[in-house]
Amino acid sequence: MKIVRVRIPGDEIAYGVAEAEGVRVHRGTPFVAWEPTEVVIPFGEAHLLAPVFPTKIVCVGRNYADHAAELGNDVPDEPVIFLKPATAVIGPEAAIVLPPEAAIVHHEAELAIVVGRVSRKVAAEDAAGHILGYTAANDVSARDLQAKDGQWTRAKGFDTFCPLGPAIETEMDPAGIRVACLVNGELRQEGSTDDMVFGVGEIFAFVTRVMTMLPGDVILTGTPAGVGPITAGDRVEVNIERIGSLINPVVAGR
Repeated sequence: MKIVRVRIPGDEIAYGVAEAEGVRVHRGTPFVAWEPTEVVIPFGEAHLLAPVFPTKIVCVGRNYADHAAELGNDVPDEPVIFLKPATAVIGPEAAIVLPPEAAIVHHEAELAIVVGRVSRKVAAEDAAGHILGYTAANDVSARDLQAKDGQWTRAKGFDTFCPLGPAIETEMDPAGIRVACLVNGELRQEGSTDDMVFGVGEIFAFVTRVMTMLPGDVILTGTPAGVGPITAGDRVEVNIERIGSLINPVVAGR
């Protein structure tokens, strides 16, 4: 099942499910209780939003050995985690805005975990029962500010720096999934979730030992090698096998 979030006539926002004819609008949310309606919005008319609006986004750094190496970092002994604010989230086709404070902004294609229920101190082997599904993410990063600050909050926390979407795939084994990024149609990143240093279960267990994850919260699982700069006028596509393509234009901010 592919769960989406859409803007519907009347400027309301609703969850829905992608079907052959379009998006079937549902009442409620997939985290509590929901039911299908008779309303189906054709794909050409559906305004997709980020498929979830989390209270927090927990990210895992250096979780692909080749990416750690390309930035001159060692592979960690345990997951390195940091937070992105909820205000960084945008959906498909929304613009990534380059802040004037940053001179070097990079794309980072990532598989994202969407939490399905309240989760605290969950064992790795039990993680699947707490996960609603998976979506695509772009951990946009101001690389020069990351180096200047010596920590990652500002560099990764700007508004628009966490594109998510286009859908939450609920019936997916996260093993062996292709993760790719294209900029203006040129392949920049390509890897497999099998290359992650820490798998989904290990990450989920580690994060939930630190903090309680709430329904709709998101965990980004790291990025493969090939990160690189994006500039105004670019079109960035994060492609995750079985989920689809998350496409965002890039514009200059002020």
